[in-house]
Amino acid sequence: MENPMVLLETPEGEILIELYADKAPATVENFLKYVDDEFYDGTLFHRVIKGFMIQGGGLTFSMEEKETREAIANEATNGLKNVEGTVAVARTLDPHSGAAQFFINVADNADLDHTDETDENFGYCVFGEVIDGMDVAMKISKKKTKSYQGFDDVPVDPISIITARRFE
Repeated sequence: MENPMVLLETPEGEILIELYADKAPATVENFLKYVDDEFYDGTLFHRVIKGFMIQGGGLTFSMEEKETREAIANEATNGLKNVEGTVAVARTLDPHSGAAQFFINVADNADLDHTDETDENFGYCVFGEVIDGMDVAMKISKKKTKSYQGFDDVPVDPISIITARRFE
């Protein structure tokens, strides 16, 4: 079976992501449910850090967090590394708190990889990779940011996910 793909349409261009269903099956299934529900449409890349990552998939233009399904188990033990171009689950300090939000690594971020079972070192689950449009992700990562409504690293000019759809 081929890996599913998702196309993110942004004002900066399109980002095509291949999902690793064989390496992170629960995470990919969860992400695709959100895609199929059109949950990501109109959400923002609300956290953008040059040389690190761009995070999105959970906040509206008014910086309100969208209601999500239950958090999923963290599959960061799958051996995949947080290298430039990979897509991973965003979460809180609790390793098993990821739900809808995700990030695209715009650099190699080994400090986000799973190293042991402790909360501090459990890591962030990589579940896909940008196979086209990494230039778009890089362009987004270089946008001017500010602190806004209690959030840091928010793009001054909002960058939305216009649509997120399965790509056949």
